[in-house]
Amino acid sequence: MKIRRVVAGTGAGGKSQVFSDAAAPRSVEFKTVPGFAATLLWSTQAGDAVARGEAVDRSLQANFVPAEGETRLMVVTFPPDSVMMRADFDAAAFGAEFGALVPGLAETFEPEHPGMHTSDSIDYDVVLDGEITLELDDGAQVQLRRHDIAVQHGNRHAWRNPGDRPATMLFVLIGARRKP
Repeated sequence: MKIRRVVAGTGAGGKSQVFSDAAAPRSVEFKTVPGFAATLLWSTQAGDAVARGEAVDRSLQANFVPAEGETRLMVVTFPPDSVMMRADFDAAAFGAEFGALVPGLAETFEPEHPGMHTSDSIDYDVVLDGEITLELDDGAQVQLRRHDIAVQHGNRHAWRNPGDRPATMLFVLIGARRKP
């Protein structure tokens, strides 16, 4: 999935300018799950400041889940669940590929409950296209459609696509401290 990313800021001379206008450099398409793709568009570290000069692109080195005070901006396309239910689906190969391509996120998943995961973050989740189901504890499900938004506070959840077409979502994750 190629997503155009325009990065603008204030140049050394004090005027706004475009620093880059190109495809986002960290985009992955999974071989083991056709149609599943993720793009990490931008990443900030805790304490990053806005200043004159080129913006620092931290997306190439960052984990997909932010630490406290960090942020992540990403787009994910979820294929229909039926893609992972086909007879030739290799769960072990997918797990290995997922861990290699989206470090930090893979470690938040529960092997005994496929798809369920928890991260120490406040998440703003926007459905850009299609329909998807947000699954919570005890099987509670919330159907989301195009332009619907979910705000999550570090809760356990999974994304399910029971439909017959892909769903694309925009995620803004803000790393937070989990209170005991």
